Amino acid sequence: MWHYLKRLLIGKPLKTTDEGGQALTKFKALALLSSDALSSVAYGTEQILTVLFALSAAATWYTLPAVAIVLVLLFAITMSYRQIIHAYPSGGGAYVVATKNWGTWTGLIAGGSLLVDYMLTVAVSVTSGTEAITSAIPLLRPYSIAISVVIVLFIMTLNLRGMKDSASFLTIPVYTFVIVLIGMIGWGTYNILAGKLVYHAAAAIGSAVPGMTMVLFLKAFSAGSSSLTGVEAISNAVPNFKKPKRKNAANTLAIMAVLLGTFLIGVTFLSYYLGIMSNSKETVLSQIGSTVFGRGIFYYLLQLSTALILAVAANTGFSAFPILAYNLAKDKFMPHMYMDKGDRLAYSNGVISLAVGAIVLIFIFHGKTNLLIPLYAVGVFVPFTLSQSGMIIHWFRERGRNWIINALINLLGTVISLALVIFLFWLHFANVWPYLIIMPVLLFGFYKIHDHYVTVAAQLRLNNEQAKLHNYNGATVIVLVSSVTHVTTGAINYARSIGDYVIAMHVSFDTNPQKEHETAKEFKDSFPDVRFVDLHSSYRSVAGPVLRFCDVIAKNSKEKNYSTTVLVPQFVPRKPWQNILHNQTSLRLRAVLNSRENIIVATYSYHLKK
Repeated sequence: MWHYLKRLLIGKPLKTTDEGGQALTKFKALALLSSDALSSVAYGTEQILTVLFALSAAATWYTLPAVAIVLVLLFAITMSYRQIIHAYPSGGGAYVVATKNWGTWTGLIAGGSLLVDYMLTVAVSVTSGTEAITSAIPLLRPYSIAISVVIVLFIMTLNLRGMKDSASFLTIPVYTFVIVLIGMIGWGTYNILAGKLVYHAAAAIGSAVPGMTMVLFLKAFSAGSSSLTGVEAISNAVPNFKKPKRKNAANTLAIMAVLLGTFLIGVTFLSYYLGIMSNSKETVLSQIGSTVFGRGIFYYLLQLSTALILAVAANTGFSAFPILAYNLAKDKFMPHMYMDKGDRLAYSNGVISLAVGAIVLIFIFHGKTNLLIPLYAVGVFVPFTLSQSGMIIHWFRERGRNWIINALINLLGTVISLALVIFLFWLHFANVWPYLIIMPVLLFGFYKIHDHYVTVAAQLRLNNEQAKLHNYNGATVIVLVSSVTHVTTGAINYARSIGDYVIAMHVSFDTNPQKEHETAKEFKDSFPDVRFVDLHSSYRSVAGPVLRFCDVIAKNSKEKNYSTTVLVPQFVPRKPWQNILHNQTSLRLRAVLNSRENIIVATYSYHLKK
């Protein structure tokens, strides 16, 4: 049943040779990898307005210079990541750049920050989309967490089907949002030029505002910097593009940056010109839409497309997290299972792990993750700072054409990103302090995993001394017997074929002494030449007596230079679901016996025909 359900949800397996068919065009990659960045338009300007409106309505004109600085940072980051795409096309983005130029420890900070940030991306995006849905349908508010979890599971399933399927699905909500927002900005600008929309700004640009301080402005700017989350995702996913990979990835990043910049300019200008203020009951984007379009079909289309892109913005995390996890696993800092591709050529373990992490965050914060946006921003701007400063080192080492200009662009991005990190810790410490706990824990985990792999590799590596074969004088085979059946007969016959000395071992209980006596007699009648050992267990434990007996036999065998093999018989039902109808004693026995270094554990499987 699981097999059929898996095929229904995920689809038929793809051959390894089909991987080229899963590669992304620019059109689909923009939908798959830009949804997080583009969706931030729905809350980026609003975050700035909320901070400034707390002082006064007149202070909201400072939204314009705050967004202008965000755009400068967007330009620097975009240029930097275009350079990263060309210089490090294997994917991994900030992790690879920081590792290559600053060293392993710094690279792990960048990689760990992004891993957590992608989980926050999924949690914040999905809960924001859920809030948009429940705002439209208030009856669903009590089920917000359940709706969020369902959305995460849906996007997870979509990504398990492979990039091609998920990209095809995402083109609809992403491009609908892009078209509607371009239409709103264009129509709003036309109506302003035509004199149909009246100027309602709370204060003229440059007006002095009592109580306005540099600290408040920096707080507003740092809040609005959340608009740049997701920009790095394309550099992490370069291997997923069609050839020429670098060129297509760089062009897709440029298109995304132009769209994001245009949307930020348009939404910020319209909100200022129309006098839009932050409102807990209605979003800034909704207020602009109702003013520009009226409460007609285009307004509701704007609301629907906003809700959809916020919900699917989580897909950016699902696209970038698995490749980042792959690069960390390749360097032995995460489990190697993250290097394995699933049936549909997606890094399935990375996709599933991200979904589980996001769902845990949603439950911990009861579906209200907006307070995590500063932490979300820190998780992005720390890697931004490390990657851009790493690129400065890269240019000084590699030189090449226009290297000074490139290094200066990276320097600009480094300075602004570092300043933002400082501002976020200074002005939003109450929200970002968990970063100071999460990162040391992650780094400790990375190094413990790496030490394990290094230690295992050293133990498995052959040298001339260890390569010599051990020649045994013979083999002792212990066959575990519960009753005399076809399974027992097959196991004993197999043991005779591989062993010089065969022992049958049975564990008896107090519950039915007569039956245990009959089992011993039946075995001796069937196999008179095989030693039969009956161990008594007063506490109904099988594993304990078996382990103690096998230890004794293994010790004696070692003295005679015999190998010791424990053969665990089992029968295999015709249909997989029938396994749950039988006890799993053989699994438990293999688990405890595997703990012994000098015992070889083997399984004899008897397949039932009916």
